[in-house]
Amino acid sequence: MVYYNGKEFVCLLDLAMEFIKGKWKSILLCNLYRGPKRFLELQKSIGSLSQKVLNEKLKELENDGLIEKIVYAEVPPKVEYFLTDKGKELYEIISPLENWSNKYYPNLDKIHK
Repeated sequence: MVYYNGKEFVCLLDLAMEFIKGKWKSILLCNLYRGPKRFLELQKSIGSLSQKVLNEKLKELENDGLIEKIVYAEVPPKVEYFLTDKGKELYEIISPLENWSNKYYPNLDKIHK
C-alpha cells in the first residue's frame, strides 16, 4: 500500500491515476499544454463545465503542483493558468491515450447518439 495526503493507494500507478481522475482534469491539462489560458478561455474551450467545478478542478491541479496561476496586478485583475514542468510531463505521458482513441475510433464523432 502507498499513502499520500491521507489517502491509501494500492500502488504507485493507482496514485498516479489520482492526478487525472475524473472527466475534467485531463481535459484541462490538454488545454493548458497548448499554452497559458485565462479562466473564461478554459471554460469556453470546454463548454459544459460550470464555473464552480472548473474552479475546484483548477485548485486541485494547482495543489498537486501540475499547474500554476499567475495573478497580474491590473485593473480588472488578470489571471492566467499554465502547466508546470510536472504538469507538462504528465500530459506527455497521457497524450498517447488520445492517439490510441484516434487510431481505433477515428469516426466516433460522426456516430449519431
